[in-house]
Amino acid sequence: MAGKRPNVAIVGGGIGGLFAANALRAQGLKVDIYEQAPALGEVGAGVYLTPNSVRHLNRVGLGPQVEKFGALVGTQSHYFHQDGTPIAPVQVTDSSGWNATYGMHRADLVEILAGALPQEIVHTGHRCTGFAQDAETARVSFANGATVAADIVIGADGIHSELRPYVFPPSNPVFHGGIAYRSVVPHRLIPDWPNKAWLMWLGKGKHFLTFPVRHGELVNYVGFVPADQQMKESWSAPGDPDVLRAEFAGWDPRIGELLSHVTQTFRWALYDREPLPVWTKGRLTLLGDAAHPMLPHLGQGANQSIEDGMALATILALCDVSTASAALNVYERLRRERVAAVQRGARENGMRYDSVYADLARRDAEITAHAEFRKRLYDHDVVPEAKAAAMSFA
Repeated sequence: MAGKRPNVAIVGGGIGGLFAANALRAQGLKVDIYEQAPALGEVGAGVYLTPNSVRHLNRVGLGPQVEKFGALVGTQSHYFHQDGTPIAPVQVTDSSGWNATYGMHRADLVEILAGALPQEIVHTGHRCTGFAQDAETARVSFANGATVAADIVIGADGIHSELRPYVFPPSNPVFHGGIAYRSVVPHRLIPDWPNKAWLMWLGKGKHFLTFPVRHGELVNYVGFVPADQQMKESWSAPGDPDVLRAEFAGWDPRIGELLSHVTQTFRWALYDREPLPVWTKGRLTLLGDAAHPMLPHLGQGANQSIEDGMALATILALCDVSTASAALNVYERLRRERVAAVQRGARENGMRYDSVYADLARRDAEITAHAEFRKRLYDHDVVPEAKAAAMSFA
């Protein structure tokens, strides 16, 4: 690499955008983040970090913070039928046995990622309204009247991305007929609850998940239920705790005990998109949910966005301004097939979890066998692949 290194503008200050900024800065690149909200933050619920992304958090120096604020999920994790009878253990390690699976409060993860960045590169109150580019520069305009120029623009602005239509014609998110209720319960209210385990109960058309966050001080729960009508996709629509309790009445008494302590819950409609055939156009590319929103049934939304950021940083470290567009195309080709497979896998796993099979013995066998898929998922390390792919222009 002989020429000037590119400077990068990231639109979107969620987990994907913030991690990408950390990874790019670790490679010595100049980065700025533009977030539409007046302050960085997340609704109070959990995120599941798995070994395929934790290895990258370690690479950028954030491993100790993850250990400090997260809750290590242990090998006593399990699947159950709705009445509490066991189905199978849950795979939480990669194939080598490395356990780097953590439950984290989303707000804690955002704080860790943002806290590692200089304050002056994070610009809140910037809602993207337009994009233009020529052979030399990309420009992003914002509702507050600001316009910024950069050599590369990364759209990390979520499922309703303002930048996606500049890459590929607009399409509607796909609603999957369900909603998820989620929040946290203090562990002190349910002191007998395992605080180092990922636990899931499976029933007809519904399933219920818990895992620990914040050192096990909080239990994150997610109750997945059918929806009568399409709801606007939201991470923070209020839900009715009594409706949630009624949905899981008669299930394992442990679930009833946990839900008896719920005073506030949030409702989240389940959408994804069909895999995009194109993520990149010139000096603009997409990352995370802007490129590949996925259902939560593999716990991979945040993890795949972190993989994206690490791949992008690894590739851009080897380009200059003149090869920036070529580098972005290499990133897209490297990531597109893997994330499409994970998107499909999340859909398929949701069908297993909601017991759509007439033969539940077959479903239970697939749940048991799914450990091998998770090992392969968690084994993946995008960095060697990204370095090899970048040789095409470096």
